[in-house]
Amino acid sequence: MRDWQHIHNLIIPADPLPAAEIAVRAQRNLLEVAYLDRVAVGCSTVRPPADDTAAATVIARVLPEHRRQGFGEQIYLRALARARESGAEVIETVVLASNEDGLRFARQHGFVETDRYVLPGDTTPFVDLRLAR
Repeated sequence: MRDWQHIHNLIIPADPLPAAEIAVRAQRNLLEVAYLDRVAVGCSTVRPPADDTAAATVIARVLPEHRRQGFGEQIYLRALARARESGAEVIETVVLASNEDGLRFARQHGFVETDRYVLPGDTTPFVDLRLAR
């Protein structure tokens, strides 16, 4: 979980997570880390559909030094498959607006923006997107 925490907190500095919060999230979400030769290169989060919705959230993160090498594609496709296995009929994601690589990746994979919001005390918006195809 430390590797997942490191990747998340580096890519999402607006919402750093302590270990205790990650432990709680791991009970309801699928959290995975991708490695290359024992070096963490990225991570994913799959939030399965809640009882009242058929939407799952899939988030793939890749450390900047490992981007544009195919890791994001592998992480995303694995997370997408896990979301579909959980019964998701709708796939959503969320990307920090300042993460231009992440937004480009999401759009190239058929996601369209549905909302933007800013966490209390912050200035950088998060972008909610939904898979359109």
